[in-house]
Amino acid sequence: MGFSTDAIHAGQKPDPVTGAVITPIYQTSTYAQEELGKNKGYEYGRTHNLTRQALEANIAALEKGKYGIAFGSGLAATHALMSLVKSGDHVVISNNVYGGTYRLFELVMKDYGITFSWVDTSNLKNIESAIKANTKLVYLETPTNPMLNLTDLAGAAEICKRHNLISIVDNTFMSPYFQNPLTLGCEIVLHSTTKYINGHSDVIGGIIVTSSDKIHERIRYIQNAAGGVPSPFDCWLILRSTKTLAVRMERHNKNAIELANFLVDSKIAKKVYYPGLKDHPQHELAKKQMRGFGGMISVDFGDIEKAKKILKNVKIFTLGESLGGVESLISHPASMTHASVPKKERDEMGLTESLVRLSVGIEDIEDLIKDIRDALK
Repeated sequence: MGFSTDAIHAGQKPDPVTGAVITPIYQTSTYAQEELGKNKGYEYGRTHNLTRQALEANIAALEKGKYGIAFGSGLAATHALMSLVKSGDHVVISNNVYGGTYRLFELVMKDYGITFSWVDTSNLKNIESAIKANTKLVYLETPTNPMLNLTDLAGAAEICKRHNLISIVDNTFMSPYFQNPLTLGCEIVLHSTTKYINGHSDVIGGIIVTSSDKIHERIRYIQNAAGGVPSPFDCWLILRSTKTLAVRMERHNKNAIELANFLVDSKIAKKVYYPGLKDHPQHELAKKQMRGFGGMISVDFGDIEKAKKILKNVKIFTLGESLGGVESLISHPASMTHASVPKKERDEMGLTESLVRLSVGIEDIEDLIKDIRDALK
């Protein structure tokens, strides 16, 4: 089936009792059992929920995977992935990732005896050279947050297979519509469903997708044992949203391309980071492994006062954390999403005080361009 057909139908069927076309919200904590030791396959709400089950099947289909395992947040899903390693194990990870991922790994998981090597994975040689005898996982984010660096997923997957390592890809920025890491050889895909998959800024959620029976068995066990599951209503809201994912992503992409070109042509900014620009160092890789360039743009205005002026004076862009909603958002990574990353490390990756991140929404592009221009006046 095509993407939009799967987005609307995969994992869902009319309710057998009423014929309702939309999957119901099974808002229950427990289930009636027919007799001792006999039930309809459902025992307890943390373990089984039909609304969650439909969501998991839906997103698994969109990511071309076999299994989906949903969580109450993207970070809850990321934390569940740490059940694949134990004290004394080592993880290789992209050096520019979501600040919450950095905080979880460096300030929490290190206390449990897990070590991390933060490398620029856009150069595959850096992955290879960082691998140790105790390495178990390679964790990639592509494009990265917020510098929009890309990693060659097929190349990284080949390295992982050669060294018997599990490859994980945070695909939040691209969504399943523009990138499918599993089809490029990677073993696990992670999403903050809060972002593009939901797309309406009204849900916190996360999901892991894999085709590995062994990985699925372990993560599914952790989902139940640790209990970080999403509510049935949140699952229903996300399932509602995947139906329009294709049309939303097309508009995010179209608007971001036009806005990025405006920022370059107008010379408002010192540097514009966007994979859709021909001068992006990995533009050709973007065209090879992605079907679009997404809705995220990072802009270095070269002057913190100029950045502050824009952050303060925009009227359509909303100053706030998060991304991927239908409304445009603007943020200051150094003090917001990546404040937990030490300044020295931020500077090394180009994440300056004058860098602003734009989550380009689906409003009229003429209004978004005018909003940026007017904010500078």
